Order: sequence, then structure tokens, then C-alpha cells
Amino acid sequence: MDIYNKETYFYELPQELIAQEPIEPRDHSRLMVYNSKKDEVNHRHFYDVIDYLNKGDVLVVNNTKVVPARLFGVKVDTGAKVEVFILKRLDLERAEVLCKPAKRLKVGTVVTFGDTLQCEVLEEHDGGIRIVKFIYEGVFEEVLLKVGNVPLPHYIKNEKYNNLERYNTVYSKTNGSAAAPTAGLHFTTELMQKIADKGVIIANVLLHVGLGTFRPVSESNILNHDMHSEYIEISAETCDVINQAKASGNKVVAVGTTSVRVLETAADDNGVLHPITTNTNIFIYPGYKWKVVDGLITNFHLPESTLIMLVSAFLSIEKTLELYNLAVKEKYRFFSFGDSTLLLR
Repeated sequence: MDIYNKETYFYELPQELIAQEPIEPRDHSRLMVYNSKKDEVNHRHFYDVIDYLNKGDVLVVNNTKVVPARLFGVKVDTGAKVEVFILKRLDLERAEVLCKPAKRLKVGTVVTFGDTLQCEVLEEHDGGIRIVKFIYEGVFEEVLLKVGNVPLPHYIKNEKYNNLERYNTVYSKTNGSAAAPTAGLHFTTELMQKIADKGVIIANVLLHVGLGTFRPVSESNILNHDMHSEYIEISAETCDVINQAKASGNKVVAVGTTSVRVLETAADDNGVLHPITTNTNIFIYPGYKWKVVDGLITNFHLPESTLIMLVSAFLSIEKTLELYNLAVKEKYRFFSFGDSTLLLR
């Protein structure tokens, strides 16, 4: 088995298993639990996740908040329709964006999004990427709430869910993501409280999710893949909590691949976490030496994606594909609004 060949990470997924709407209540989605030490699979519901967390364990959540980063506008000079997707804020005025159709947006082009927001193209980059200057009055996030759209993944067709409340976690806090850290969408406020009441420590990290998380691996050799970069933060307080838990023999369970990326970036070779504020382009695939994470809560991911490669590094390629094929057989729901897994090493 060639761990560097992207086709190694392929599995057959029937279209009807791609979830088009979330389960309500949030924590009633299904949960596939896999314990690698026992090589045991259990089929549960997400609210049962509490049964696998013990007093002193740490549940690490990414408290980023999705912003309505998808903008539909027109060119001031021609009236041509364009789409501008905010990937990353660079400062109060400038941002890195993805444009469609990019050929219409040359340096100097001005686009208007209603009466309250405009942007001017400052730089052109490959792949439809542009650096733009936004022109507005007041607070940018408040302007976005009026004119922006929720950046639902391309495979979700139901515009009913074009709302920030359902496409954010109940613990979301810091504006900045172009996509939701979807593993956390299964938690309710009540479930979080029950977990805390059990003595499990809930620790916050931050990673602003970019569109790169959905970008397919185009290179046959995954080592040639240009891994996307995302902004992360982890505080000294969170580092101390997790370091103490690890030293005491408790589990560190990451909610989502985004939390994993923060933890594994912030850890030194001895598995000790240090506070950082930076960008990470960490690419985790089989052969990776794990430093911090003992458990992973995550949804079912796209074939040949960097996310299924991360899961394959956490378990093994063979076991990951075995579990995914089992999920297909058992008709689990896949991707952002789909069901979840709890993977324990």
C-alpha cells in the first residue's frame, strides 16, 4: 500500500449518504465509536459521547465563529456579476479573497455589494486569489451581517441552512472562519454542561477555518500537495491545563481536525504544549508521530482529502477505510451535516 498515493485514500460513497440537512436536536446524530486498543466498534448516538469521557480528561474545542464571507456583487464599471469569497482578513481594510469569475477582476477593479460595502482589487494571484481593499463605514463584521452569505460547502444544496446560527457551534466565539469546524456542530449547550459537570475539562483553542479545508488533493503524490495555511491561537492557560492532564495520565480528546492542527502545531517533540499565535500549514498523514492527541471526534470526510489522510494517520489507512466502508454499509450520513465518529487510540 502506497501511503503517498492519493488514490490509496479513495472509497466509494453513494451520493444519497451526503447529508443535506442536520439532525435535530444537534446531539441526536449517530456516533461511530472505535477503540483501537480493543479493536472494537460501537454504534451509538452523539449524546452518548459523555460515556467515553472521564473526570480529568480534556475536551479541546475550536471556538472560531463563521462569518458570512460569501459576497455577491457587481463591477462598478460594467455591471457584470461577480462572487467574492473572503478567505482571510489581512488588516482592517485588506483581505485575501477568492473570486469568480477571476478573469473579470483585474487590479483597479471596483466591486460594489449593495449600498454599504465596496472593494477594490489591489493584487492578482493564481487560482482566482486576489488581495482587495474593502471600503465601508462602521464595523466590518456588522456590515457583513447585512450583505454577506453563509459559506455552505458546495455539496449542500439546501439554501434553508444559509443561516449562521445552525452553521456555527454552540460555543463559537471569535469571528473569522470561512467554514464551520463541523465536528463541533453536534454539541448542544446542555451536553456541554453535562460533560463539564462530570469533571471533564473543556479547553478552548482557535483556528480560523479556510476554504483550503475543502480543496481536493490534485497531485498523485500527496507530498507534492500545497497544504493550506490557517490562523491559530492557543493560550498559556490552555497549554497548562492540557500539559497537566497529560502528565496525570488523562486523555486529551480533540473535537475536529482543526483542534488537532492547533495542538500538534503547538507541541514540541516531547509532547509539551507552548502558547502560540501564528499560521499553521501542518499536513498530517500516515507516518506522523503523534504528540498530544489521544482521542478524536470528527465527521466522515471526503475521499482523497487531507482530512481522511489525517484520520488514517491517527488509526491506519486499512482501519480507516474499513470503518468508512462500514459506515457506508450502515448508512451513516457523511460530511458537514453528517454523523460523527469518536476515535480512541
